Amino acid sequence: MKPFIKAEDLVHEYSRRDEEGNVIGINRALDGINIEVQAGDFIAVLGANGSGKSTFAKHLNALLVPTEGTLYVDGKDTSDHKNDLLVRQSAGMVFQNPDNQIVSSVVEEDVGFGPENMGVPSVEIWKRVEESLKNTGMYEYRKESPDHLSGGQKQRVAVAGIMAMKPKCIILDEPTAMLDPEGRKSVIKTARELNKKEKITIILITHYMEEVTIADYVYVMSSGQVRMEGTPRQVFARSEEMVKYRLEIPEVTKIALELNRKGIKIPKDILYPEELVDILLKIKSAGTAV
Repeated sequence: MKPFIKAEDLVHEYSRRDEEGNVIGINRALDGINIEVQAGDFIAVLGANGSGKSTFAKHLNALLVPTEGTLYVDGKDTSDHKNDLLVRQSAGMVFQNPDNQIVSSVVEEDVGFGPENMGVPSVEIWKRVEESLKNTGMYEYRKESPDHLSGGQKQRVAVAGIMAMKPKCIILDEPTAMLDPEGRKSVIKTARELNKKEKITIILITHYMEEVTIADYVYVMSSGQVRMEGTPRQVFARSEEMVKYRLEIPEVTKIALELNRKGIKIPKDILYPEELVDILLKIKSAGTAV
């Protein structure tokens, strides 16, 4: 099957300039990235600040073009500027700050802004607006001003606005970085439901460990390179490597590892509190001291 996203030896370099505009150095933000994503996947790209993950996200939406190597999105080479519009129609991006994407004073008008710019007929626009707001749980707020919404609600409006454009893929570039824990849970739950129900490919760029547990596959970046990859269980079981790349593991996985160190033999790749509780109850019922 042809991948929806294919990065081949992708390199991106930034020039550093002095006050007079002269180039005084080159920073390599991406250094030979090779990543494949199939249509319908939920992929997490994880990394500490400065790892290159947000630079990679901008390539997926053709906001940046490769310095070297190639990136294909839905079969289109992002280096060719003729493909910019087609790439952005296939892969919509939700940024860290929803205020940067909200342009209208009424929620439903904001959600309809993208399709309107694409020349979608009015009847179809309002159908998409209704559908997108319902899918993100924001339909009851359709007449509200975005200014009256919480951070999490604003971010879901931003997701609805991208959805109304009918992309095949949604890129979430640290979408919960400015939200409280409840807002984070709400946005990630919305993303997962879109992936499962609508079969939309999701690329989640994040540094929050708990958000990564629901992904199908994880890429860990550091210094512009992919350093680790695998399912969430495979990645988080390698806790010492995660620390090396300035990343932590979910709290429940830490507890599982600590219990192992104390002689309680349980799986080291536990991701969910409920999972740990079930295992400990089974140990207790079997008569093993905990």
